[in-house]
Amino acid sequence: MTQDASDDLIRRVLGEVRTIAVVGASPNPARPSFYVARFLAERGYDVIPINPGQAGGEIDGRPVYARLMDAPRPIHMVEVFRASEHLAAVVEETLALAPLPRALWTQLDVRDDAATARAEAAGLDVIVDRCPKIEIPRLGIPPRG
Repeated sequence: MTQDASDDLIRRVLGEVRTIAVVGASPNPARPSFYVARFLAERGYDVIPINPGQAGGEIDGRPVYARLMDAPRPIHMVEVFRASEHLAAVVEETLALAPLPRALWTQLDVRDDAATARAEAAGLDVIVDRCPKIEIPRLGIPPRG
């Protein structure tokens, strides 16, 4: 499992993806899902907020969608801000997308080994229990051009 993702894998994923769906995005600026999504957008990533309770509205000026399959363009990475018990359902929804995303990234303390194993078996790069807002500066990953 890539649960202990190497720095090289993290660099490669963050260097190659452009569109990131943030599952569990919140309109509350105090929530990590809000400020991490904003950070990613400020770094040049195309952020798509996913939250069924906020669908049809906006989060930080971006339209919110209820489900991954509702996103208006292909998703390269799914960033998960849901509790671990919801990760299996997010993985199943991710694996139903066509084209398949390049990567699944779970936020700090979000773990379900069986679910992430399914994502890996389907060919996704999986990064677990990490935060891109921490990893990008730590690894010196430049903004997207």
